[in-house]
Amino acid sequence: MKISWDDMQTVLALVRGGSLAAAGAELGLTYTTVARRIRRAEDALGRPLFERRPEGYHATEEALEIVEAARRMEAEEQAALRRLSGKAQELSGPLSLTAPPLLIQTLLAPLLAEFTARHPQVALTVRASNGVLDLARREADLALRISRTPQESLVGRKLVEQVSGFFALPEIAKAAAEAPKAPLDWVLYSGHEAPPVAARKVHPDIRVRARLDDMPSMIAAAQAGMGALRMPVFLSRAYPELVPLRHLALQPYAPIWLLSHRDLQGSAKVTAMKDVLEPWFRSNTSVFTCLS
Repeated sequence: MKISWDDMQTVLALVRGGSLAAAGAELGLTYTTVARRIRRAEDALGRPLFERRPEGYHATEEALEIVEAARRMEAEEQAALRRLSGKAQELSGPLSLTAPPLLIQTLLAPLLAEFTARHPQVALTVRASNGVLDLARREADLALRISRTPQESLVGRKLVEQVSGFFALPEIAKAAAEAPKAPLDWVLYSGHEAPPVAARKVHPDIRVRARLDDMPSMIAAAQAGMGALRMPVFLSRAYPELVPLRHLALQPYAPIWLLSHRDLQGSAKVTAMKDVLEPWFRSNTSVFTCLS
């Protein structure tokens, strides 16, 4: 009885994703190839590894045992690859960076252009994501993260502190400053129960016009006159039609970190990217801490 590493990886991916399509997306395979590998593993064992249910593939105990072994093997493989990559001194080949989409759109693009001009042999991949990619599994080599509590398993530094402010169309901001007791329309992130306390103390009659689940949608709603919103001050510079409610104090916001796995600290490519990003953030702290 023998199962190949490819088939073990496929079992692991199917347990993670729960469907042939999700497993195929993780592995870069078609769902038919995933199904074929699963059948091959089951044939090798002589027993089923999954129960086929309407809601997806449900792993058997045998599949979960394979998954545990595959996870250990994957971790060892990724650790070896990270250590090799961390020793690499060539300024060529692949390098991946993950960062929040709005940070890329508003500030990072010129810095990425500078990096690629300096190091044309580096094949840069930028993953625009607000999620936490797994640097241990080499989903990215470097991560720019907006967080109060970055992962302890990663190393790096805090690039800059941040503050947020309150913004709206000029006529809304002017009316709010002149009559704080009057009703004030608000655009709220769907993950929050209510507008910030600092705003409610000054404006007791805040009316939430809409809840939206991402910042671009909230900004679009504010631009359409639906109300005020809170956003980091760096972002407000990209939307000058939204002006600050200056009678409301700026609020603390999560800082920006530049992080990598400790195994990659010696990589020349990782160091080269840090050499572009870190000086810029050090020289432009006011972009993140002051109103324009």
